[in-house]
Amino acid sequence: MLTVDFDRLGLRPGDRVLDMGAGAGRHSFEMYRRGADVVAFDQDGDELAGVLELFGAMKEAGEVPAGASADIKQGDALALPFADGEFDRIVAAEVLEHIPNDVAAIEELIRVLRPGGSLAVSVPRWLPEVVNWRLSADYHNATGGHIRIYTDHELIDKVTKGGRANDGTPGTAMVFDGKDHTHGLHAPYWWIKCAVGVENDGHPLAKAYHQLLVWEIMKNPLPLRLAGRVLDPLIGKSMVLYFHKAAA
Repeated sequence: MLTVDFDRLGLRPGDRVLDMGAGAGRHSFEMYRRGADVVAFDQDGDELAGVLELFGAMKEAGEVPAGASADIKQGDALALPFADGEFDRIVAAEVLEHIPNDVAAIEELIRVLRPGGSLAVSVPRWLPEVVNWRLSADYHNATGGHIRIYTDHELIDKVTKGGRANDGTPGTAMVFDGKDHTHGLHAPYWWIKCAVGVENDGHPLAKAYHQLLVWEIMKNPLPLRLAGRVLDPLIGKSMVLYFHKAAA
């Protein structure tokens, strides 16, 4: 289930790409299939081991074009172990809402993005997330859970003001290019989960809706595609913001 539109990001074969907070690797795998030079970055070494294993399986199965490469790197989002301007594209999907010092993480993303490169950041959308928080404290109080709810204006402001040098002087500007909303079918599922108990996977309503989402993910049938087009702009669970780094 992809959140980022890679065509809008401007991804091309041969681009060096960072998937920051890669998790189980869903975006890394798709960028690898598209011929990119991918680095899946996360602090969870166990998840990264699984990502690396699947990278290898994809290559053996001939799912990636010649010249594409992929690797993993474990570390801290506040101190990325990469050179300034190393990446052509960066994806940070559903990660900033977990990081206490999100401004420092954003500054690191901007630092390792080359001038002219592009950045996609996705976070939970304000309205669906507010509903979740009001329905259930357990939803956001879990260890490693969501610690803030972003408005689009707040996150745009943090990214466009994040390109500063270490001495506080202005750095290379980040330019906002637009936004999308995705996963409209998923917001009601989480409202149900928060209402009946976040851990109550056996509740009949939660189970039934989960089966609907599995059908969407596995088969992507036309009725659910059409429903998504209607619901995404209204209650899409994720907000995706696109930026580029101005040429020096």
